[in-house]
Amino acid sequence: MPEHNTQQRFKKLKCCVLLPTYNNSKTIAGVLEDVATYTNDICVVNDGSTDNTLEILSQYPNIKLHSYEQNKGKGWALRQGFAFALAQGYEYAITLDTDGQHFAEDLPTMLDALEKNNHAIVIGARNMNQSSVPGKSSFGNKFSNFWFTLETGIELPDTQSGYRLYPIQKLKHIHFFTRKYEFEIEVIVRGAWSGLDVIAVPVKVYYPPADERITHFRPFKDFSRISVLNTVLVFWTFAWIKPRNFFRAIKKKNWRQFLEDHLIRPHETPSVKASSVALGVFFGISPLWGFQMWLVLLFAFIFKLNKGIAVLASNISIPPLIPIIVFLSYETGMIWMGSAGIHMSYDTHLSLEGAKKNFLQYVLGSFTLGAILAVISWAATYIVVKTFKKMKKA
Repeated sequence: MPEHNTQQRFKKLKCCVLLPTYNNSKTIAGVLEDVATYTNDICVVNDGSTDNTLEILSQYPNIKLHSYEQNKGKGWALRQGFAFALAQGYEYAITLDTDGQHFAEDLPTMLDALEKNNHAIVIGARNMNQSSVPGKSSFGNKFSNFWFTLETGIELPDTQSGYRLYPIQKLKHIHFFTRKYEFEIEVIVRGAWSGLDVIAVPVKVYYPPADERITHFRPFKDFSRISVLNTVLVFWTFAWIKPRNFFRAIKKKNWRQFLEDHLIRPHETPSVKASSVALGVFFGISPLWGFQMWLVLLFAFIFKLNKGIAVLASNISIPPLIPIIVFLSYETGMIWMGSAGIHMSYDTHLSLEGAKKNFLQYVLGSFTLGAILAVISWAATYIVVKTFKKMKKA
């Protein structure tokens, strides 16, 4: 029988434990019995197992079982599990892997997090520094954490843990498109984009010896799928999500507050502000037309610079200044072209079409000019900000 207090918490919160499983006949019984000491609100998704997993599951009549014949992947099993749990009346689901790596004793910790924040995806963060963790798992986790932070701005210690709490009622309106292991990345990224919090709590993990370890993760295929997904998510982050959030922030705050939070930011050092201006100027002058703002946002995020200032500085290439920038870029390119260089006549017909006559000269010159003006703008901004701060203190 489940522990009474914990069982009551599961009932009150309309929460279940969701177990996706595929060919885990050696461990599924132990996992079920472990979970059953805390709750009898258990949903199992049998993802087309071909061993005797289904036979073992039939010995537990109290579980709610959703089964299908063809194996389709963990992501599909989770998506089916969410829909199945919603149909059973649940609003939250805690997922555990059925390979025996997770401990049911951490379920109360997940419930604690839910009671504090019912608008969050909660990830059970493993201690990835323990000696039993495979090296490839530790590397893959760090790699995944980096991309998640880039895509959402949220830092997490473990984005690959399968021990999670999902607010399935709040996720049901999102149309997911992945079906394999990469779904566990898609769901937390798109959950964050939809406004959900994504938080972590510590949990225990057991990694058996290599010869006893059960895994259906295929390193080449699954890492490739995850890489493709992250490529799409990063593109969508800077093509839509970042600009959307930027304009939402403007609408929510008055202009004075917006400028204070995104531009002035008095806690920032003169060096950060100067670097933000330099970044914007460099990409604003570079020949990467159409991608300048997205690249500015990307690098400002990576180097933790002031995004607002960087974007403003990138607008150095506004239409009235483009002829001047093209002319100076073309002339600066003479440094690299030597005798093959061609001087451009600065007249009313100056345009990008003219620069195409010697495209290499223009490209080299624009990057060089961008670097020169970035250094000058960095120095000028640093001096101005430093002087202003001294005056303010005085």
